[in-house]
This record gives sequence, structure tokens and C-alpha cells, in this order.
Amino acid sequence: MKITIMDCPEGEEDEIIIKCRQVDEQMLKMIHTMKMGREKIIGTKDGSIMQIDPGQIYYFEAVDNRVFLYLQKEVYETKYKLYELEERFRGTDFFRASKSVILNLSKIKNLTPALGGRFEAAMKNGEKVLISRQYVPILKEKLGL
Repeated sequence: MKITIMDCPEGEEDEIIIKCRQVDEQMLKMIHTMKMGREKIIGTKDGSIMQIDPGQIYYFEAVDNRVFLYLQKEVYETKYKLYELEERFRGTDFFRASKSVILNLSKIKNLTPALGGRFEAAMKNGEKVLISRQYVPILKEKLGL
């Protein structure tokens, strides 16, 4: 793969041009990762507003019609609905794990089979999250199992 970086004239918008024979899954993931690098998610906690880099998010969880995002040690509320977040992060490391949870696959330490065809994800921050059996086949596909 050849990479060329050129200086952009003053006042011109940054631009990335991708030339490829075919757009495969790896190429789409790279494009989404580049886009995500500049995006921020707004989270609120105790009246303060934070801009959060999606790469810091371990998972999103919906509880009582509110959506929370979990970082390594902090929890923030976000105005987005889970379906909006799922669409926004389609093609990235974020994965719908149940009706109420979207996990960041890059923050999973390990996976263990659980009762009833479910999986348990041990997160790198020590938390454990269940993956519903209906989402396990999608998880296996995403992980190449």
C-alpha cells in the first residue's frame, strides 16, 4: 500500500482520497476509524459537559430511557439513543451486544461462554457485560470466528 501526504494550501479543507481496486471490510474499517478520530461524543455528568473521544468509551448502556457511556472509571450520560449510536458507529469496533448495550470490541479483555448461549465480556476496566445469545453470531463474525 502506498501512502502519499501533501501539504494543503491555506484556506483549503483537509481531504483524503483513497484509490483502491475494491473496497473491502478492512478498508471500510480504516475509513471509519479516520472519521471517528475527529468525532467527539458529548457526555454530561453533575451539570458539566465533556467532549469524549469515542476510543475512550468502553460501552454504552440504556437504563430507564436514558443512555450512559462508560469510560475506564467515569460514567456520563449522553443525549443519543442506542439506535443512533449504533448507526453512527457502524463499521467500527462498536458492537450491539444486547437490547440495552453497545460494546467497544477494542476494550474487551476476554470473552467467556455463559449460560443459555450467551457470552460474558470481561472489559479491560474490570467490568463484566453479558452479550445476548441473539447477538453472539454477529460477534463471532466480527471477530472472524
